[in-house]
Amino acid sequence: MINLDLNIVSTLILAIVLCLFGNFIKNKFNIFNKVCIPTPVIGGLFFSLLIFILRKFGILEITMNTSLMPYFLSIFFISVGFCINIFSAKGGGKLLFLYWLLCAILGLCQNLIAVFSSKLLHIKPLLGFMCGSVSMEGGHGYALAFGKTIESLGIENACAIGIAAATLGLITGGLLGGPVGRFLIYKYDLKPLKGGSRLFKSNKNQNNIKTNKPKIQFTPIGFLENILILLLIMNISFFVSNIINLKTNIIIPNIVIGMLLSVIINNFNIKKQVFEFYEDLFEFIQNISLDIFLTMALMSIDLYALSSLLGPILIIVFFQVLFVLIYGVFICFRVLGKDYDAAIMISGLIGHTLGATPNALANMSTLTSKYGKSETAFLIVPMVGAFLLDAFSMPCILFFINFLK
Repeated sequence: MINLDLNIVSTLILAIVLCLFGNFIKNKFNIFNKVCIPTPVIGGLFFSLLIFILRKFGILEITMNTSLMPYFLSIFFISVGFCINIFSAKGGGKLLFLYWLLCAILGLCQNLIAVFSSKLLHIKPLLGFMCGSVSMEGGHGYALAFGKTIESLGIENACAIGIAAATLGLITGGLLGGPVGRFLIYKYDLKPLKGGSRLFKSNKNQNNIKTNKPKIQFTPIGFLENILILLLIMNISFFVSNIINLKTNIIIPNIVIGMLLSVIINNFNIKKQVFEFYEDLFEFIQNISLDIFLTMALMSIDLYALSSLLGPILIIVFFQVLFVLIYGVFICFRVLGKDYDAAIMISGLIGHTLGATPNALANMSTLTSKYGKSETAFLIVPMVGAFLLDAFSMPCILFFINFLK
């Protein structure tokens, strides 16, 4: 078997190539574009499946250096913050609370589904629990962190099962979020609200699906100012996140700090006009950074390792996916207002309650690029998915671990 070790630059090149390949496939076969499958999902999953086949037959094994992923993710969230104008927001607190509450209830239900399914499948409850909100809402980070805790209780393979479930969730969340959002948009004939989203007033005309936007125009100095501020915020967010963790043992993701800082700076600048920020530039950076991050995440999935851990995991994850779809479409969509913003938020909810917050944002970006903006969704979903939900998830997970041990 050939062993290929890709360095950081080679891995980045591969991610860009797969992004372009995914875009080519999406344009070539209209079904992908029609059902709103994100480009990174197409390219990343194709490659991980290809490597699985090559490794299965003893032909090729690839090791990748994905250490740039946290930086691309941070750049994305900071860029999102630069496109949010809180002075035009109205009544956002209620919708934010509703979305947080719906996600919290969903997390509790995911844990109950996992535990009851483990009873039916005759596996240890704590192993089944690893296919609950630990891996679904929590993703790979929670799966590793709490998996080690459960293994310390004498339960073997908890980490491996959690990682497998989180990976399956990442895949299904990326595949289903866009199509479900599209289904809701067409079923209820939804369009962006006149003048912008529910929480925002905008002077831009967002009624048409296709808009003739002017080309991005900026000076070299203005461009450098924007990039410099973005990079400074990214460095500060990593530093502050580490300091908070060291001093208080509380984990606040750097992406949340970065997004909050960019929102504060952008809205201060709206009042004081110190810098000239280019919203179109930040939207452009959003698309690139998110596509590369998600492509890297999916292309580096080790399907070969997961193949030996399927069986019960597949069954439990299937139940989780089915419940999330039913809960999202028939309950959350209606509670959130049954409008265009709600449809976009449901595509995000499916992304981050099965996979991860970047999944949610990729799903929403795919829909909004085709049907129109939803600033409401891009304000609420990242805040809940990346940070606020942890306030409920962690105590809930710890309760179940202590109850089941």
